[in-house]
Amino acid sequence: MPTRRQLANALRVLSIDAIEQAKSGHPGAPLGMAEMGEALFRHQLKHNPANPSWFDRDRFVLSNGHASMLLYGLLHLTGYDLPMDELRHFRQLGRKTPGHPEYGVTAGVDMTTGPLGQGIASAVGMALAERILAQTFNRPGYNLVDHYTYCFVGDGCLMEGVASEACSLAGTWQLGRLIVCYDANQISIDGPVSGWFTEDVGARFRAYGWQVIGPVDGHDFAALDSAFSEAKKDTARPSLIIAQTHIGYGSPKADSAACHGAPLGEEGCAKTREALGWPYPPFEIPSDIRDAWNATEKGKEIESAWQALFADYAKNYPDLAQEFERRMTGKLPADWQNIASQLIADTCAQAESLASRKASQKCLEILLPKLPELIGGSADLTGSVGTKTSHSVPLTADKHGNYLYYGVREFAMSAIMNGLAVHGGFLPYAGTFLSFSDQAKNALRLAALMQAHAIWVFTHDSIGVGEDGPTHQPVEQISALRMIPGMEVWRPCDSLETAFAWKRAIERKGPTCLVLSRQTLPYYQRDAVQVSQISQGGYVLRDCKGVPELIILATGSEVALACGAWDKLTEEGRRVRVLSLPCAEVFDAQPESLREKLLPSNVRARLAIEAASPEYFYKYVGLDGKVLGMTSFGLSGKAKDVAEHFGFTVDHVVSQARTLLS
Repeated sequence: MPTRRQLANALRVLSIDAIEQAKSGHPGAPLGMAEMGEALFRHQLKHNPANPSWFDRDRFVLSNGHASMLLYGLLHLTGYDLPMDELRHFRQLGRKTPGHPEYGVTAGVDMTTGPLGQGIASAVGMALAERILAQTFNRPGYNLVDHYTYCFVGDGCLMEGVASEACSLAGTWQLGRLIVCYDANQISIDGPVSGWFTEDVGARFRAYGWQVIGPVDGHDFAALDSAFSEAKKDTARPSLIIAQTHIGYGSPKADSAACHGAPLGEEGCAKTREALGWPYPPFEIPSDIRDAWNATEKGKEIESAWQALFADYAKNYPDLAQEFERRMTGKLPADWQNIASQLIADTCAQAESLASRKASQKCLEILLPKLPELIGGSADLTGSVGTKTSHSVPLTADKHGNYLYYGVREFAMSAIMNGLAVHGGFLPYAGTFLSFSDQAKNALRLAALMQAHAIWVFTHDSIGVGEDGPTHQPVEQISALRMIPGMEVWRPCDSLETAFAWKRAIERKGPTCLVLSRQTLPYYQRDAVQVSQISQGGYVLRDCKGVPELIILATGSEVALACGAWDKLTEEGRRVRVLSLPCAEVFDAQPESLREKLLPSNVRARLAIEAASPEYFYKYVGLDGKVLGMTSFGLSGKAKDVAEHFGFTVDHVVSQARTLLS
């Protein structure tokens, strides 16, 4: 029987071999964290390599994602669908071993990581999901939801502000099933961290309300086993295990930044093998070591026991079991189409002129009791963004709920939402001002990479914010959000487009941003055909007889300007079409024939209006068209005065249209 050190060394050599073959990668962390990986994956982690999506598995997040070869080695050795050939092609195009772990690409990867700090923040969301689901579905004798969330972090992760934001909340929420193992090697890319990271990390986490264990020797198996056992005993507090390690353990570059992000080289690999006492050639793992690592049989037994428990649970609690399966598979309720149709019909019947943030809140008032998977929140702006309803129950440390007060933590809020979404069982939504989406941007980017099903409610969407001035008046943010691949951005012009935006956001399996107004927007009467066309992302709201001379495109609050100009220009005998474009991404995905019908290429006179950066709309108006947008920051003043100052008036739109038509 091989020793645990030999098993850890197998991880080490797989890492350096793959990195050396790729001539690219980060060997330092995998060399230093091998004992941590062995202690967790062989002695603590509840998982089934044959079924990586089994619901009640423990979740694992490698927050310091540059150590990806540690994770790939663990997955390969324990029996996941990650053959040696994939390790041989580490960091190569089209392979399952990308440079940083990617959710949905590699079996067994529970979270996309790499941007430091976000992994631990999303792990907080996963641990929160486990706790709420356990409180919702578990019954005496049936611990259906009974798993831990483990996370490995490095010094860099804990330097990032998002880690502090999220870990503070984890302590407040008392997430006792979150266990974080901190690889405290005291080295980052620029060298020893003594010049820039000197705080007492343990004291900091104790202040958050965490249990802090260690420092322990991160290369001592017994110390690590004891630390994990101690962490599990405290179910009221999340746990931080401080494991002191040597970056690049066993290599000639150990304890230096030189081994952080570059291959060791042929000579360095040879010397590392010699130091580790590893006589085997690259990518060769002896059968006895493979057998000791393999977790497939144990994993099948663990899952089979759970499946038997669930079968018995289903007999005693059939309705709960059915709801559990629905939520874990991400299916909408059987009557969802009726719910959505009624929402649209009621909105049409009420025909209310509302701020779109208020219209959004009215939608949530209807949707929340119908969709228990919805879990809302706000970054300290609950009253302003309309994310809380009469059905919202605030979560506390001792009571589960469906509403989260995140405090002033836009980044952590968004990363936690990602964790809730990819864990399963929840559809998270939360709100803040659009201008603050910048603080959350990188988490939105990861949501799009993972196609995480989450919804951001961004309100106060333009210079219409008024007196709060340019710091709170978003200009470039809408375009920035639209530039994220895989993100859908809805900027509705009234309550009906808002209802359609919520319907689409709930139905699609990916992230959505709802961009909503502070100010009241008029309701637009439409015929049945127009109502049905809103789901296209772009449709004709006002039209003319015959071929139009001019097409005006607009979104959100500026649709009112387009319609006002349409009235005046139509009175003058001009043939004008108004195209409302609530979601450019959905519109762009429509068949070319439909887009040509709505926006015919032979109509060269085109004017787009949006109180934001104008560049995005030139793809619609072309070189011959105009865009009325914001080419500077806003100003503080009454919203009406600010709009007039920047030319967002019907008269100015008419003037621009006449210029195009002349």
